[in-house]
Amino acid sequence: MDTRETSGPGTVAPDLGPATALRCRECGARCALGPRFACPECFGPLEVDYTFTKVTRASIEAGPSNIWRYRQLLPVPDGVTATRNTEPGWTRLVRADNLARELGMRELWIKDDSGNPTHSFKDRVVAVALAAARELGFTVLACPSTGNLANAVAAAAARAGIRSVVLIPADLEQPKIVCTAVYGGLLLAVRGTYDDINRLATEIADDEDWAFVNVNVRPYYAEGSKTLGYEIAEQLGWQLPEQVVVPVASGSQLTKVDKAFGELGDLGLVDPRPYRVFGAQATGCAPVATAFKDGRDAIRPVRPATIAKSLAIGNPADGPYVLDVCRRTGGGVEDVSDDEIRDAITLLGRTEGIFAETAGGVTLASLRKLLDEGRLDPAARTVIINSGDGLKTLDAVSSVVGPTAEIPATLEGFRSALPS
Repeated sequence: MDTRETSGPGTVAPDLGPATALRCRECGARCALGPRFACPECFGPLEVDYTFTKVTRASIEAGPSNIWRYRQLLPVPDGVTATRNTEPGWTRLVRADNLARELGMRELWIKDDSGNPTHSFKDRVVAVALAAARELGFTVLACPSTGNLANAVAAAAARAGIRSVVLIPADLEQPKIVCTAVYGGLLLAVRGTYDDINRLATEIADDEDWAFVNVNVRPYYAEGSKTLGYEIAEQLGWQLPEQVVVPVASGSQLTKVDKAFGELGDLGLVDPRPYRVFGAQATGCAPVATAFKDGRDAIRPVRPATIAKSLAIGNPADGPYVLDVCRRTGGGVEDVSDDEIRDAITLLGRTEGIFAETAGGVTLASLRKLLDEGRLDPAARTVIINSGDGLKTLDAVSSVVGPTAEIPATLEGFRSALPS
């Protein structure tokens, strides 16, 4: 049954490609495509349901070098490639042999999403949210954000020629504030945690006719993270990794990477062999890791206190689904201290020339810990995700890195600083 909506913010039925309905992740109820995120039956979260037509490797490979090569698998209009957007995706998958050697691993890859237009994976989800929001009749793009999403929304709105409204914590890292403000739009610094700001955004979304990408158009926005999984598989020669480690904030990225792997298998685009999914959190904000280790299904909210502010969501919406994925695949969820995060950032820079933001440090540090505890197989093909650029979180490592030495402008001074 096609349940496309015929009214809503716009006045015509939305063309969202293969998307046919929204389906409740809890009770399975289906409802029409539209700007909604909660099930009308049980108030559970909604996600996009599809009817896929024939998709081939060749049809994907013939597409553009961005996320729209997967438009046949996303809730976007058929003509999305012709619209003004930031065209994120198709970021590099780096074989990290130096790092693997240091960690005692056989094969390690880094999906480096710092190469996106605003230097984080959030450009992917925002591009999909924007495409859906336009089709649903919205003309203002908005969000609550811990930083990277703020950058992506402001940039995407500027590129599309529409207004943006962004809410951020007042104590956000200064580079992320600047990287949002530079695109114009309304930027509001709110005194409170991200969870406080998210509640405020939900209230505003009830009053204003705006597309809050991670609130009232969240089902479409979340699907953008699938493109990480699609790209990893395609860049590995249409093969799934045996293990993947994913940073966890709301948890949506991890669950959608898993969804992408499943879809590729169902469509016959990859061999649907088993893989394990691991989540990574900072100890200062680790409600999902704590629940996993305690064997609980419920997530107990926490108040964040960590340098990894992009992951500082104390009440993650997809937390229970992260637990489901990690348990089903035989993976796990780990957490690491701020010092371990800093060490991992410098390790990645020293071995592979990649400067990760704190979320990337969390992921690598968690990988290291999982290896040390024997929970992750060093002989298995493994992918970790670096979701953003270290230039956005300079304060996190500025106290532990700097010049090797300060010398006078003389040959003697230079020689004195050389290693013996």
